[in-house]
Amino acid sequence: MHTDLLYDLLEVDRQAGPAELLRTSRAVHQLPYLVLSLLAHEEVRMGEPARAELRRARVRTEHYAELARGLEQSTGVRPIRGLRLAGYYPPGLLRPQGDLELVAPGEAALWQAVVRLVADHPVEEIGVTVFGGRPRHTAVTLHWPAADPLVDPWYRVGLCTAALAGDLAAVPVRPVLVAEDHVECLIALAEEGLRRAFQVRDVVDVLMLAQLPFDPVETAALVAAYRLAPEAAALLDLAAAHVPLGSLAGVRAALEPGSAAELRRRESVPAARSGRARHGVLLRRTVTRDDWDGSRCVPFEHGELLLTPVADYLLPADGATAQAREAAALALRAWDARR
Repeated sequence: MHTDLLYDLLEVDRQAGPAELLRTSRAVHQLPYLVLSLLAHEEVRMGEPARAELRRARVRTEHYAELARGLEQSTGVRPIRGLRLAGYYPPGLLRPQGDLELVAPGEAALWQAVVRLVADHPVEEIGVTVFGGRPRHTAVTLHWPAADPLVDPWYRVGLCTAALAGDLAAVPVRPVLVAEDHVECLIALAEEGLRRAFQVRDVVDVLMLAQLPFDPVETAALVAAYRLAPEAAALLDLAAAHVPLGSLAGVRAALEPGSAAELRRRESVPAARSGRARHGVLLRRTVTRDDWDGSRCVPFEHGELLLTPVADYLLPADGATAQAREAAALALRAWDARR
């Protein structure tokens, strides 16, 4: 990969030089670490502030990798999407990675990992979302400050009991993702298309994956089985306008029937099947409940209390109104009194 490609992808005039390339990557495309590492690889002159930012970015990347290794060994959670895609980048080249995404084999493993993170890091925010039908799935996001919180993005670790959450409507939750590593990466990347438009950084990911051997028919069948043929086709179409697809060109051709069939299937899904995500409203952080192996839901008139090993939340039935918050606080005190 060369800076010429980034000039094209970011639509920056080459005459403007590396400073404008970096400015654009930072302001619009969230690619500064990729740009900085590529400029360093090509021995472009940079000052101490840029070198310091790149050093911190490398520390951040390695910290995420160490976290993932440790949590996988101790709890069974494993990385998905970002960190695994980063493994296909050339040595020294940093994939844009603002967070670490992990999938847990079950709720007990998820909370074990959360407890470890809270114990080992200055976690300031813990967000919880409950979604799906039966079984219910849980997603937890933790944030804590970077070494320079005024300049660098905070650390963000997301854990979920489902590998692929779908769109909470026509595309269902798919708890397990099982395929060869590079095929899993393609599927997880395509899943992003259910939530947002594909971006420049996704094209760079495709470029890295395109260097690998994909069996067109088998890969297209797996993508279709995970209900993502339309998103994978759109991603590869976008990438094809900028980079060679390599073995993924055959995958794109093989996706056509599955893409059309999936779009027809989605149109036929009744609206009543749509799922709903409930975002927890923090009531209090707690002393870690080491003897809990999961969360507990306590129903009350305005929804449910979600009691977890690290914090307690309101899961409102119809919005987190002031009345619901007040009733949740009373229900929480009542639960405490019964313990």
